[in-house]
Order: sequence, then C-alpha cells, then structure tokens
Amino acid sequence: MNILELIGRKETLFDKDVFQYENELSFLVSKSKFLVLGGAGSIGQAVTQEIFKRKPKTLHVVDISENNLVELVRDIRSSFGYIDGDFQTFALDIGSIEYDAFIENSCSYDYVLNLSALKHVRSEKDPYTLMRMIEVNVFNTEKTIRQSIVKGAKKYFCVSTDKAANPVNMMGASKRIMEMYLMKYSRDISISTARFANVAFSDGSLLHGFNQRIQKKQPIVAPSDIKRYFVIPQEAGELCLMSCLLGENRDIFFPKLSESLHLITFANIAVKYLEQLGYKPFLCKSEEEARSFNYDKNSYRWPCLFVDSDTTGEKDFEEFFTEKEQLDLETFVNLGVIKNELILEEDKINHFSKTISEMRKTKKWTKIELVELFNDMISNFGHKETNKYLDAKM
Repeated sequence: MNILELIGRKETLFDKDVFQYENELSFLVSKSKFLVLGGAGSIGQAVTQEIFKRKPKTLHVVDISENNLVELVRDIRSSFGYIDGDFQTFALDIGSIEYDAFIENSCSYDYVLNLSALKHVRSEKDPYTLMRMIEVNVFNTEKTIRQSIVKGAKKYFCVSTDKAANPVNMMGASKRIMEMYLMKYSRDISISTARFANVAFSDGSLLHGFNQRIQKKQPIVAPSDIKRYFVIPQEAGELCLMSCLLGENRDIFFPKLSESLHLITFANIAVKYLEQLGYKPFLCKSEEEARSFNYDKNSYRWPCLFVDSDTTGEKDFEEFFTEKEQLDLETFVNLGVIKNELILEEDKINHFSKTISEMRKTKKWTKIELVELFNDMISNFGHKETNKYLDAKM
C-alpha cells in the first residue's frame, strides 16, 4: 500500500529539514539518554525508531501495552538490528506505583519524551472515560514533568494535537489545558511540544479501521464532509524528534501548510484505498444495505457508506495555530514554530487541579460539570454537543 499516494503526496514532508539538521540530530542522539513514554503507540513507535537508528547511549521505552511493545522490538530488530547502547522496553502504567519505582531506580535521562495520550474524540462520550482522558493527558503529564525535573533531565517533550488550537471537543481541550501546565513547568525545565495532523493508519484511526474491515469482509464507512490533514508515521516521528532536540523552551512545532500538505476527505481516501487494492466502491444508502452486501457476487466491488458527520466534537477543519500566536516560519523549510513567551495562568491551573481532585475523591461527577470546568479554563471554548457519538454508528 502506498500511503503517500493515498493522502495525495509524492514525497515525505520533512526530507529537507532532516537533511539540513542530520549531523546535529545524530550527534545529540548518540551522546544522550532517552526515556520514551507511550512509546508503543503509533507515534511513539515512530519516534522510538527515529532515536534508535541514530544510536543513543540509552533508550528506554515505557508503554501500558505489552503486545505493542513486543511488536515494537520485533520491528526495530527487523529494520535496524542492534546498537551498543542500552535499549530496553518496560510494560508499565505511568500512573502506577511500579512506574514510580522504576523512575526512582533508573538512570538520569537527558531527554524525556511523552507520547502517551487518550486521543479519540469518542473518549468524551461518558464521564468516566472522559475523566481518565483528563488523568492521562493532563495529570500524568504533570507527574512525569515533575519526575523529570527531580531527575535532572535536560528537556521534556510532550506531544499535543492540532485539535488544541481553538478546540471544539474535550480531547483537544484537554491537550490545550495540558499546554497550560507545560507553560507553568517551563520555568523549571526546558519544554517543547508539537501539534500535527492525523497520522495515517495509526492504531485506532479510521484509516487503520479500513484495513480491519477489509480483512473481516465488512463495509467501509467514512464521513463525506470532514476534511483532515494527514502525515505518515515517519513524519510524525521526525517532527517530534526535531521539536525535542532542536526546539527552544516553550516552542510548539507544526507542519507548514503548503501544496504538499492539504486537506482531504476521509471518503476520498477510502476510494483511493480501495482502488489500490483492486476494488471499486459500491455506494450504499444505509447501514442495512452495506451489511447485507454479497461479497461473493461482487468480487471487484466493496460496499461503502459515505455520510455527513453529525457526532459530538467533530470540527469541519483543523488548524495548527491561532491568530494570537507568534510564528517562526523562516528557520525550517516545512516546519513552523509557535514561539511562546512565559504566560502563567496559575489561578486557573490550581482551580482545575483542585476541582478534579475533589471530584475523584467523591467518585461522583458528570460530563456537564467537566464541560463547565473546561469552559472556565479555556475562553471561547467551542464545545459542540450533539448528543450523538461515534460508538452509535457503524
């Protein structure tokens, strides 16, 4: 499968920037110790591979998914082989006592990269999953920053999202609040981050779901009206690594919008995807029609259901920065940088921390309460509630 072709491109985005800074990147990696958190997710694996192939002194990878860590190691051994440095993986929950013990007894890392996140808009469908999203995206970040400061790390990198710019859903808003916490701790440790587009065929993504549907002989379903920017896993890894190693304190890296990076609908990608596999889309009018499709009699066609989106938290378009943010568009060829001055909102942060802590102690909270709290944190938070969620659709 040619992923670049599917998303309308012929070459990777950051080739020129990586080439220009390769000597510096390789030198920094080769003399440094790295801890990658959430390193077995799609972005985490890509970042881990970018670090590994530049031969670090230490590369420790933590993830809650034991199976994904196994696949990560197999992939690295098959692609890059071995290095003289210390490469190990640890199947640990960042929020656990076991993780805390690991940190206390581990070496001092030069760079800590946090790629762990609950990334799905559908995670806001119920108050309990939503609270876990807040715990993972905000408070696990705060915890690991504090640990990095105590251990003397040079740099802390944390991945954000394009959905944090003028957020309309709770996932994007949780990452925007996370950025506020990053700002607070940037007084004590150098911090950089990155906002970027959907990672094509990442675990759990709609495009990854296309593969699953084909394997299981099930219909392809996609919104016809939602447009997104897409990057491939390699580009996600390169973007995160360059932000971590080359970014200054409080920098947010993002892909520049250009002819190379353009909006494309999920439905258009679905059609191209099927064509690469030798199928033509058979357009269905309902879920029932799509489910009843006879694959044996239509061997060269595949059932597709393309409908307008009406679920909570969907944004018609994505953006990497807001009008108020100061941009550097000159340093890199295809990377933009948001340059942030130190802006502290400690009253808001303290209010958020205290309120969430009280909710968790009582074990009682509602989504309405959490939305109101998010509105307190983010001015003009444009949360779009339709009372319809992706889990209620095919």
